[in-house]
Amino acid sequence: MVSRTSKFRGSRTHGRGKKAGRGAGLRGGRGNAGLHKHKWLSIVKYDPDHFGHHGFKRPQSVVRSKITMNLSEVEQILPALSKDGFAEEKDGKWTVDLAKMGVDKLLGSGRISKPVTIKVAEASASAEKKLKAAGGKLVKEQ
Repeated sequence: MVSRTSKFRGSRTHGRGKKAGRGAGLRGGRGNAGLHKHKWLSIVKYDPDHFGHHGFKRPQSVVRSKITMNLSEVEQILPALSKDGFAEEKDGKWTVDLAKMGVDKLLGSGRISKPVTIKVAEASASAEKKLKAAGGKLVKEQ
């Protein structure tokens, strides 16, 4: 059996034409080459948003949202908090350090029945009111 290339002995291009046998010539360049030039129509047609900036990214200092916790959650997870070292009980009164836990603000959703002293950076007005009504107090900590 005679190989295909041996049939083309003496032929400069071996039947591939001028550019096809040389690297990525037939494809018009490798990869994304030519997207601004000879491949421009395909970009306009199939991927019109390929070039340029799109939209706006707000700075993280502005976007950052506060980590919040509700009063009812605090009461529910008191045993777990004491196990992790964020809460302790003395004479039936609990002290919880939410600031140490990474909570930024205490919200007043739900009910609380135990007298709890809570250390936190911020608290809503309803949270303060409910906490005082239950016999607890709020310590604002930065």
